[in-house]
Amino acid sequence: MSVSPEPAIMRGAVDLAALAAQQQRAATKPADSPSIELTEENLQDVAQQSAQVPVIVAFVSATSAASTEVAALLDALAAEYGGKFLPAQCDVDAQPGIAQAFQIQAVPSVVALIGARPAPLFQGSAPEEQFREVLDQVLEVAAQAGINGAHAATEAPAEPAAEPEPEPLPPLHQEAFDAIERGEFEAAEAAYDRALVENPKDADARAGRAQVRLMGRTLTADLAAVRKAGAENPDDPAAQMAVADMDIVGGQVEDAFVRLLDTVRVTQGDEREELRQRLLELFDVVGSADARVLKARQSLASALY
Repeated sequence: MSVSPEPAIMRGAVDLAALAAQQQRAATKPADSPSIELTEENLQDVAQQSAQVPVIVAFVSATSAASTEVAALLDALAAEYGGKFLPAQCDVDAQPGIAQAFQIQAVPSVVALIGARPAPLFQGSAPEEQFREVLDQVLEVAAQAGINGAHAATEAPAEPAAEPEPEPLPPLHQEAFDAIERGEFEAAEAAYDRALVENPKDADARAGRAQVRLMGRTLTADLAAVRKAGAENPDDPAAQMAVADMDIVGGQVEDAFVRLLDTVRVTQGDEREELRQRLLELFDVVGSADARVLKARQSLASALY
């Protein structure tokens, strides 16, 4: 089984949003959780394991309270079922390519892997009894397919072979990335600013700065409150930009662009310019070659002129 991840914007800073998501997940996931973390690196191995034992994947986000509930329930049921299925969690913010490959539209979502074939189970929260019934059905289907093994312990798949070390980042890019790892977003932005002073055409630095700014705006934001404010204030550019930021972080790129483009069309003056600048910044986050960005650029030009 293979996936097609989002196009890479740059090495080093391309996964800044993923790094923030991983930091959030590390703070919320229990240390004794039996679920493995599904990543691009171990997806192939997990898919192969699903030929022997069903894999139940909870697609979650640190910004979703319901995700925490579903993840905890999956862990509890994994212990109860004693190895009859392999529990896994996939952070959609850190692994957007996997979420896209599995066509995840909302979090939390739960998907079964049976013989490397995904089977959507449910979206949103589920009572324990309903979750248990779904698991029983999965095990029955797996048994009919001759997949009724059990894993001795919930262990992460074997580590993939070590890849060659990448070339070092330019000094200011490395400084920015180190600052991000420390959670010092302002220092990271300053490093990228200096890189752009040295080379105004440094697309990697421009994209890195855009991602750092996005992380700073969204890392501690309350998703429910942001969406509520956006719904209650449809004509407020600031409220709409806040929702668009959260959409980008959650992988809902087209929704974010459409929201801001619609707002551009009904604003004038400084508000319109601020929206234009935010769109350009989000274009840098997603990547200039992305088809969604190319389409949104055309729509922005039409809206402005």
